[in-house]
Amino acid sequence: AKCKRLPIGIQTFSKLIEQDCVYVDKTQQIYNLISQGSNYFFSRPRRFGKSLLVSTLAELFRGNRKLFKNLWIH
Repeated sequence: AKCKRLPIGIQTFSKLIEQDCVYVDKTQQIYNLISQGSNYFFSRPRRFGKSLLVSTLAELFRGNRKLFKNLWIH
């Protein structure tokens, strides 16, 4: 089996998926955040995935289904 690359320095969801990098599926938690509807403030340290989360949300709301093919939210 082919090992996937680690996404070091990749901050966009589309690049991460298109380059077949390791991705821990957090789409169920993202769905819960969206469906429970409220205001959220994400206060996390640098390099802790804030940009990737926002990029994932953007692709989700754009309806880019192909990027989410093997993930929970698909």
